[in-house]
Amino acid sequence: MIRLFANANYDFIKWRRIAFSITGLIMLIGAIDLVARGLNYSIEFTGGTLVQFELAHQVPTGNIRTALDAVGLRGADIYNFGSDTSYVVRARLAGATQAAADTQAVADAVARALDRSVGSGQYQMMRREAVGPKVGRELQGKAVMAILFSFVVTLVYLAFRFEWRFGLAAVVATAHDIVATIAFISVMHLEVSLVVVGAVLTVVGYSLNDTIIIFDRVRENLRKYRRQNLYEILNLSINETLPRSVLTHGTTIATTLALLILAGEVIRPFAWVMTFGIFTGTFSSIYIAAPVLLWIEKRWPGEDARGARTFGSRAPAAPAASGPPATPSSAPSPRAPQPAR
Repeated sequence: MIRLFANANYDFIKWRRIAFSITGLIMLIGAIDLVARGLNYSIEFTGGTLVQFELAHQVPTGNIRTALDAVGLRGADIYNFGSDTSYVVRARLAGATQAAADTQAVADAVARALDRSVGSGQYQMMRREAVGPKVGRELQGKAVMAILFSFVVTLVYLAFRFEWRFGLAAVVATAHDIVATIAFISVMHLEVSLVVVGAVLTVVGYSLNDTIIIFDRVRENLRKYRRQNLYEILNLSINETLPRSVLTHGTTIATTLALLILAGEVIRPFAWVMTFGIFTGTFSSIYIAAPVLLWIEKRWPGEDARGARTFGSRAPAAPAASGPPATPSSAPSPRAPQPAR
């Protein structure tokens, strides 16, 4: 399969406007859903109680949920945890002011619900955990700070390794990935826990790695093919790194899909976010970072692009000449980029 992309010559940048429209539509749907429903925060962020219990025999989840509603735990999250007889309930009683009191009250309410639905002595409480609302707010703030800090570090790193133009294009692509991922989390109504925040930060690093590899090849080709315009060099660089991208993303997404299908409820949100993140990270490296760099370099040409002509989407027509064109001292390799069609 990799051999199919060994000599790839696709015009990726040509479709940038269609790509902008598609990603804009996804973000618009996510924004509408986010305003309408908001994010589904876990008790780590909102405060509440987690209770895990083991049943002596399998009972329909609907029966347990009905019993929880009857004891005042309406809207509680309940799902299997590892086996068909092991469950986790996440809930919070209104009016509780102290985490310890809230935890005990929720545990007692769950016990009463189980007495009704499965019978006394037919279950065993395994664990219970509490997170206060104040801790939840602190976790929200730290999660946002972690994402913003990654932005700043990224911009500084790329500014030193390449130029600020490359860094700005990469940060725009990374911002796109975060916004698109949040839109996906909202539409899928995934529970936002610390595991999901970790997945978002992992997506940021994954996307940046792909963007840096493409930009590194762009910088090399800018110096190698000084008479080519930046549009052609971007397409050439993306095509040259395409076999590596297909191999890397293919193996990674196979792993996340395995987690999505085979893993339990706790890790499944992480697998969902990572699977989408691989897609959007690849998309942004090609259709966001590269076109943004083209736009920036067209207006503020950088040192690395001093020999490249940055003309929109097509190469300028070469003036008629009686003799053969001049050849630079460092002749391009046999795979020199072809004029954009």
